[in-house]
Amino acid sequence: MAGQRFVTRSIITAMPRTLTASVSPSAMAHNLALIRRQVQENRPDGHVQADTRLWAVVKADAYGHGLANALTGFAEADGMALLEFEAADWLRRHGWTKPILMLEGAFDATDVAQAAAQGLTLAIHQPRHLQWLAAHDGPPVDVYLKLNTGLNRLGLKPDDVDAYLTQVLATPGVRLRGMMTHFANADTPGGALQPLATFDAVARAVQARLPAGQTLEHCVANSAALFTLPQAYRAWARPGIALYGASPFAGQSAASLGLRPAMQLTGNVLGVQQLTPGEATGYGGIFVAEQPVRVGIVNCGYADGYPRVAPTGTPVVVDGVRTRTLGRVSMDMLAVDLTPIPDAGPGTPVELWGDAVSIDEVAESAGTLGYELMCAVAPRVRRRVV
Repeated sequence: MAGQRFVTRSIITAMPRTLTASVSPSAMAHNLALIRRQVQENRPDGHVQADTRLWAVVKADAYGHGLANALTGFAEADGMALLEFEAADWLRRHGWTKPILMLEGAFDATDVAQAAAQGLTLAIHQPRHLQWLAAHDGPPVDVYLKLNTGLNRLGLKPDDVDAYLTQVLATPGVRLRGMMTHFANADTPGGALQPLATFDAVARAVQARLPAGQTLEHCVANSAALFTLPQAYRAWARPGIALYGASPFAGQSAASLGLRPAMQLTGNVLGVQQLTPGEATGYGGIFVAEQPVRVGIVNCGYADGYPRVAPTGTPVVVDGVRTRTLGRVSMDMLAVDLTPIPDAGPGTPVELWGDAVSIDEVAESAGTLGYELMCAVAPRVRRRVV
């Protein structure tokens, strides 16, 4: 309209910032293959399952790595597990024909219809799920009973399972395929033993009520349990964070587990400041130089997903040299110590996390987890597939 001005997307993106999140589907494939070998080589003697299939957990846009990259990187997975029905629809429309497990079950009756139409397996853990299934008039729906073994988020308490089982078995068009649970403390020694025993006791009781010849699939092992609890290897396991090259254990690096980082966040130095003793950098002046310090300003801030609470000393790599952040992270920038890199200046490459600095190191410094950093990378950050 006359008198109005419009800013087009092409103008906004004509000169993008150099901050880039690079994703490697080959690293994702490597991690999946490593986990599969881990299960095959550490299976307990006399294990009842002939094989353990792997759900690749791809919720939250594949932990921030992108569903399209997951489709490539996890092509050899036996199934995919997530909770967003729009994402499940995207996977089906883009060629994923293997099983899909909806970890939180249906959120309304239309989800049940989608599950039936697209062959999605639904977790059941609340009365509404039974109501929607009973009202469903269409193709059969596959379901898992989700058991609460101590995490106390979602799931049926052991005493409630029998009543749910009765209704599921009496509901036409519902096929009970399996049972699942999620451990609260599989990353601590012995933390999943009692929950696993609880699950097994309930599973035996459920199995005793099934028609002869019907055996349920069990799915209990997450990333941590896959590395520490071979007795949790069942018909299915569902690795999450380990698939993306981060460690499920505090104090143990992903590299020590043989995992490769699937995401690298890189930027550049925008400018350089020279501090004399007593001068500060950043909001609040929380870093004060005690000696001459050469400061580099990097084109990454909390609006890009870098944690604002990351303190001075958080590791970063500038031009291949490991150094530290300085002061408070701002919206679009952060400061790093260039004193050990005298030749660094505007345009010098910076790795915020990835190959040289693990995402777990940055997360630990900021008092959080690699999960959060992966999922927090902002839309304005450029994406690149390696």
